[in-house]
Order: sequence, then C-alpha cells, then structure tokens
Amino acid sequence: MGNNAHEKKIYLITGNPHKFEEINALFKNHFLNYKLELKNAHPIEIQADDLVEVALFKLNSIKDKINDSCFVEDAGFFIDHPLQGFPGVYSSHVFKKIGNQGILKLIDDPSRSRARFKAVIALYFKPHDKVYVFEGEVLGKVAAKIRGSQGFGYDPIFIPNAMPHKTFGELTKEEKNNLSHRAMAIKKLIDFLKKNP
Repeated sequence: MGNNAHEKKIYLITGNPHKFEEINALFKNHFLNYKLELKNAHPIEIQADDLVEVALFKLNSIKDKINDSCFVEDAGFFIDHPLQGFPGVYSSHVFKKIGNQGILKLIDDPSRSRARFKAVIALYFKPHDKVYVFEGEVLGKVAAKIRGSQGFGYDPIFIPNAMPHKTFGELTKEEKNNLSHRAMAIKKLIDFLKKNP
C-alpha cells in the first residue's frame, strides 16, 4: 500500500538494523495498512529465564513513551542437547562474549545436537490499549563449523530440520523468511494487524 494516506505507523523497537530489515521485508510482502518504522528507544533489559517475560518487560518499559502501537521482538538460540537450553535468553550477551566459535567448542558431537531458535513478539496495540504476544520456533541442530555469511548472530551455526543441508547463514533472505522463527512470529503479528486494520 506504500503511499496510502490512511496508512498507520507501527514502531519496531530495536537497536539492531539487521532485525529491522528482516522484519520490514516481511511487512512489505503483505498489503498492510501499517508502515513499519524503526525506533531505538533503549528499553530496559532484564535477565529472566523466559523470553516472554523478557519481551514483556522491555515493552512495558517504553510503551508509554511512544504514544503509538509498537512492538519488541526477542529471540533466543537454545541448544537443548547437550547444553540444556544454553545460551537461551542470554543469547545476545553470550554471542558478544564468545561468538559462534566459542559455542562450537562447547559441543563434542554436533551431529547429535538438538537446537532451536525461538522468537517472541510483544505488541502494544494502541487502539485496544492492550498487549499481545506472538511466538515462533524452528527446530534443528548445530553445524560442525561456521557456514555462510547471510543473516546475523548464530545463523551460520544453525541447521534447520526443514532444510537439513544448509545453515541459516547459507540461506537467502527469502528462504530464511519462509521458515525462520522470526518469520513465524511476524506472520502471526501480520495476521493480527490484518484483522485490526
């Protein structure tokens, strides 16, 4: 809808331009009455064991300052075997400290690993004055080595079950947007926005 005079704004709160690009590409594929805008409002991050809790806390720390519909997206990389879900909610912190190389050193036999990416979107929808949560998850395993230069974060070491010969880092944007955890959560958000134009 691009230049629809009635287009509403919805803000994605993030300091990560890659995340905005990925989400904006999904938005543009749907004829929505909303234009996605990037806002870095520096929400308060808490350390909690649950992504939903982290996302809701972040959203609640900034929603009153924005005066419009807005959402945060939080994602985690969970290595269920052998690391009991680590790094999980600490994914971004761990990535900054040890990176993909550090994670690979923690896993003896990647072929037996079980991993998943999970995304949580917390949306403050101003017309309802309510908060909604949308989730997406993709299952897979850890690669034996870093492969691919697409995406960001843990993408080059995650092999999704749906495409078992490629890491997320080797997928094109379109391929990743067809099956990623973020895409699943965003599609639920988009369906909600279509029902509430």
